[in-house]
Amino acid sequence: MSDYILEMRGITKVFPGVKALENVNLKVRRGDIHAICGENGAGKSTLMKVLSGVYPYGTYDGEIYYEGKECRFTGIHDSEKLGIVIIHQELALVPMLSIAENMFLGNEQATGGMINWSVTRKRAHDLLRKVGLREDPDTLVTNIGTGKQQLVEIAKALAKDVKLLILDEPTASLSERDSQALLDLLLEFKTQGMTSIMISHKLNEIKRVADQITVIRDGQSIETMEREDVTEDRIVTSMVGRTLENRYPHRTPKIGETMFELKNWSVHHPIHPERQIIKNVNLTVRKGEVVGIAGLMGAGRTELAMSVFGRTYGVNITGEVFLHGKKADTSTVGKAVKAGLAYATEDRKVYGLNLIDHIKHNVTIANLPGVSSKAGVIDDMHELKVANEYRRKTNIRSSSVYQITGNLSGGNQQKVVLSKWLFADPDVLILDEPTRGIDVGAKYEIYTIINQLASDGKGIMIISSEMPELLGICDRIYVLNEGRIVGEMEAAEASQEKIMRAIVRGHAREEQLEAAS
Repeated sequence: MSDYILEMRGITKVFPGVKALENVNLKVRRGDIHAICGENGAGKSTLMKVLSGVYPYGTYDGEIYYEGKECRFTGIHDSEKLGIVIIHQELALVPMLSIAENMFLGNEQATGGMINWSVTRKRAHDLLRKVGLREDPDTLVTNIGTGKQQLVEIAKALAKDVKLLILDEPTASLSERDSQALLDLLLEFKTQGMTSIMISHKLNEIKRVADQITVIRDGQSIETMEREDVTEDRIVTSMVGRTLENRYPHRTPKIGETMFELKNWSVHHPIHPERQIIKNVNLTVRKGEVVGIAGLMGAGRTELAMSVFGRTYGVNITGEVFLHGKKADTSTVGKAVKAGLAYATEDRKVYGLNLIDHIKHNVTIANLPGVSSKAGVIDDMHELKVANEYRRKTNIRSSSVYQITGNLSGGNQQKVVLSKWLFADPDVLILDEPTRGIDVGAKYEIYTIINQLASDGKGIMIISSEMPELLGICDRIYVLNEGRIVGEMEAAEASQEKIMRAIVRGHAREEQLEAAS
């Protein structure tokens, strides 16, 4: 039997106006963890959808050989029958169904047309233990975290007797701890003989678990390398087609007067108002300055941003917001935008974009008066001109501004979010995890946009879980821990160790305060 469990030969896939894949070749060895990396929009997910039958035979050119036999899948059920199971980046779980119901949805444990619930729960229980979960199979999916939901998806795949497991950006929305647990699980499956294909843009994870890495760029397979030959620079160069000499573009700061100030800002939990989430926060952002907010998961960074921007999070909010030295009313989203604030949410798919509408409408939605007549009627041609202008400015890769936003890659969706707020022309932008789920090439472009905004005199506040990112693009960094500012430092003098030290000290102080109360 061949050492290769899978061969894809000359795969070409065309969408209207776009050639997503062109003569792509992929060979995966039996029992390996094979990583596929590339920029957003390179064609990684499309290739895996061809393999799994999401895009059926006849909608693409090329050949797929699995276990030495040519396969012509007409749908996802065909591939699953052979043990090929894909877990998409957007988890396919029904929140209000139980874990057991989700695990066997479409694969019901039935006899004579009747579901055997005792067998269903028993199998679910056993499979959950295999992936390290102790949850009751009757627990609703909505009541478990994202990391555990990802493990439920893997247990669901095991229920289908998976031989080749495909994971599309499996750790994109996971914490560091959950990510490591998932990677450990893949390594455990490898010892049991399972083959895995993992799409990821996280180079440290790829280097840790992958046996081989295939790079795809602009819909073409560029090279496949062995783990021992992998270097970060080599992967980056293959992905973007050029050497990124500096991961963070150079900027000479021109910092002016204070534009934005938050004084004694406190916020309580919306469901449990007795819990104080943000505790007397004071911070400033100056003209032309990029200010970072560092902190661990649960520190309150997003809650802080949302409470300031239209009070979209929290209750019993107290404190003051100042813009250009004057007290500002940001109590609703409309008032916050009018005052000169913008907030690019960390969840662009749910809160940042209308995914079923095209780019043009998404770009202009936050500033409709800017494309309307005095009578309030939208000028379609002016709107088209604006959308094309921002598509060019932010380098959104699409067939046109009439492309549906949900069909764009993550990096290009993020550029649409930025375009939306740039057209609104705010004075201060709050960017919450602006490069989450985005590859290194697209990150560089986002950083360049941020630098240009700062050079134009905007004030920028960036929330990021990636400390190297904050150190690379910020002028000054605040450290938030358990709702309090526990450190402030110039980025030139900061380090990951100093930030972590501030967090640890802040945690100890918080424990002392709780003990005293």
